[in-house]
Amino acid sequence: MTIHANTSRKLIDQFGRQVDYIRLSITDRCDFRCQYCMSEDMTFLSRDEVLSLEECARIVRIFVQLGVNKVRITGGEPLVRKNALWLFEEVGQLSGLDQLVLTTNGSQLAKHALALKAAGVKRINVSVDSLQADRFKQITRTGDLTQVLDGLQTAINTGFDGIKLNTVLMRGINDDEAEDLVAFAVHKNIDISFIEEMPLGDVNHARDSTFITNQDTLKRLQSKYTLLPSTHYSGGPARYWQVANTATKIGFISPHSHNFCESCNRVRISCKGELFLCLGHEDKVELMPLMRMHPNDDQPIIDAIMNSMRIKPKGHDFDLKRAAPAVIRFMSHTGG
Repeated sequence: MTIHANTSRKLIDQFGRQVDYIRLSITDRCDFRCQYCMSEDMTFLSRDEVLSLEECARIVRIFVQLGVNKVRITGGEPLVRKNALWLFEEVGQLSGLDQLVLTTNGSQLAKHALALKAAGVKRINVSVDSLQADRFKQITRTGDLTQVLDGLQTAINTGFDGIKLNTVLMRGINDDEAEDLVAFAVHKNIDISFIEEMPLGDVNHARDSTFITNQDTLKRLQSKYTLLPSTHYSGGPARYWQVANTATKIGFISPHSHNFCESCNRVRISCKGELFLCLGHEDKVELMPLMRMHPNDDQPIIDAIMNSMRIKPKGHDFDLKRAAPAVIRFMSHTGG
């Protein structure tokens, strides 16, 4: 395979922001059907429409050569992909990669936590939107809370560098659990992030009626907990508060109420090999055709990635007042 000397260049966009973090979706398939992520009756991509695991590994290697030091593997649910552990093992060996991290719904963690740790995964984010079994089933449509919490505990026992809960609060659905979720995180000595719902895909519910700002959630939590501003930085968009006298930090990812675009350091690659420069825009660069046209030469892919920095937008344009979603693709397609 041809590797060219100019791959040492860094990815700097037109606004001077360096991209050093990629989120790679390895499948659009998931064993859950979360209300805010996808519709109940999804049609998933066929096998030949998605990147092979070897192509996924190649993409990551190229990005690491271009200065990326953090890679998050996402889906869909990445651990339902056959032989996904092979990819973690390949990527975990890359020189120059500081952080290999995973976002998962937790359903497969009990089976795979030990192997993921051995492969080099440093941190895991687990999506948990309710601690009530019936409500969890309602939100995920198919999920088993006991299975997820068993997987979470297995991951905690395995000893990753960090484990964090990810929670999307929805008004009138699960926003009354904010305090309980923080208490659970404190009890487990792990972190938690609250993520404002993003307008991606037609998910068959009115987002403007269920949306709750992280500012409202923060005020609610401050009435129960002493929260101290934190300078902790995880490499992504979350802004953190420390729960006093505990090991737990609370992150807030607020694309609506506290736009974080000015410091954006990341791009996303969908399971189809589409390089999205912004979660909130449809502009993309198709990497899959280039990779298949040039199986033994990375330079055309490198050139396409370098050139893509010219079209990375200044920020997204999310507006819940619009009748249609800001972006028509589902979150499961782009990668959570």
